Amino acid sequence: MEEVIEQLRKLAEEMTKERDQGNSLGLSDEELAFYDALTKPDVVKDFYSNAELILMTRELTLELRKNRTIDWQKKESARAGMRKLVKRLLKRYKYPPEGVEVAMETILKQCEQWTDNSPIDVKWKRDQGATFSI
Repeated sequence: MEEVIEQLRKLAEEMTKERDQGNSLGLSDEELAFYDALTKPDVVKDFYSNAELILMTRELTLELRKNRTIDWQKKESARAGMRKLVKRLLKRYKYPPEGVEVAMETILKQCEQWTDNSPIDVKWKRDQGATFSI
């Protein structure tokens, strides 16, 4: 029983740490998930400043949200469209080729966490860009 409690405590600490990281970067939970996907390949952090990564993350999140369709997870053509959108954005930012596939897979896995009927509330803040709530 104590082992389970200790594992839960560690999980809570990890979740708090991740939330604090997102807050310190000015990112929502959803944006932080994409930020983590973009920075998963270690080589990426050598190519971009943190400000550039945050900008890329916000643009990616906004574009994916705008282009999401009903049941996109089940429709291969819609999934292909999402992949194309992500590849285009990564190419525009000159994302390192050795990190593209890892980033793509992670980003699409994050997208799969969305529910098709969750309302999208996009709010623009002058100093932070777009923020989303579900």
